[in-house]
Amino acid sequence: MFARVFVKRGGRHEGESPFWISFSDLMSALMILFLVMMAVSLVSVTQRIDVMTSPIIKRNKAIKTIMTMIAEDPQSTGVGVDQMNYRIDLGKEVRFESGSYTIDAQAGQFLRAYVPVLLRAKDTPEGRRWMRSIVVEGFTDEDGTYLYNLQLSLDRSRSVVCSLFQATGANALSPEELRKVQELFLVGGYSFNSIKKDKAESRRVEFKIDFWGLDEKLPEATDILKDKEFGRC
Repeated sequence: MFARVFVKRGGRHEGESPFWISFSDLMSALMILFLVMMAVSLVSVTQRIDVMTSPIIKRNKAIKTIMTMIAEDPQSTGVGVDQMNYRIDLGKEVRFESGSYTIDAQAGQFLRAYVPVLLRAKDTPEGRRWMRSIVVEGFTDEDGTYLYNLQLSLDRSRSVVCSLFQATGANALSPEELRKVQELFLVGGYSFNSIKKDKAESRRVEFKIDFWGLDEKLPEATDILKDKEFGRC
């Protein structure tokens, strides 16, 4: 009789073990982990940037809305509205004779019709939040000394504001509008530091709109000027 021969199979090859991770698999896993960490970090950084830039974007958008509103108003026809630098050149509507700071009747009438455009912009939600002031800036030609023209440019700015308070009747601003002018308008002078090619164009006034900065807090409302008399020029 033949004896039975039993052949003992060897154990599974180590490569077939389900617990064995090859070097390439390990590198793939580490790469995926690295990509996940990078994605999480990128999202976190993006969110931080969004938090930082969002107020800037909102402020810029609000200012653009204000300047667009002013530029597109029918009363701004013939007026140079610089929406990038927040300046309004009144053009030929308000010009001065050499050495003079007198506002003629026609120019005064134009100013009283135009200034409410700026007051309406101030009364918008964007304007109430961001418009700080409107500076009336006077300019001169190069004739005369620096100090003489500095005073003359200031007088021209002041004359513009004075003309808003002088009219009576249908052409006059309302007491409420005048109160807003008192709170919002400032005057400044440039002497001949910003002359143009033509002397007549240099003898002008411009409105410069100033806006609050992001880190600046709006002053608390006060009634100090409520009963303050306007006075006379």
